[in-house]
Amino acid sequence: MTQSSPNAADRPTGRERRKHDRARADLPITVVLDDGVHEAKIRDVSRGGVCFFLDRPVPEMTALKIEFDLPVAVGIRRISGHGAVVRCEKIGKHIDHYEIAVFMQDMASPDRDTIAQYVQSA
Repeated sequence: MTQSSPNAADRPTGRERRKHDRARADLPITVVLDDGVHEAKIRDVSRGGVCFFLDRPVPEMTALKIEFDLPVAVGIRRISGHGAVVRCEKIGKHIDHYEIAVFMQDMASPDRDTIAQYVQSA
């Protein structure tokens, strides 16, 4: 039997749990894992993280590096940082791709600000 904490009912769930607003994005992203470099497609971004589609599962809490180009008012800005996988779900029964959510633990403030501006303008 599992016990929940006394405040479990007070914890927000789903979208309410998110600290940062997100914006949909259909952009390529480079994901660097221990086994090499992989190309993926972004689903959405926020100041605190990124969600993307990849052709392989990545276990939760896996550390990784990401890089992607984000369109801005004056062109394109290269965004990069290090994060940890917080969710990995198979997209569908017959599709061998996964939706992977990453919490960005280490990202330069200017990159986070650029993402925030992108989200606000979306």
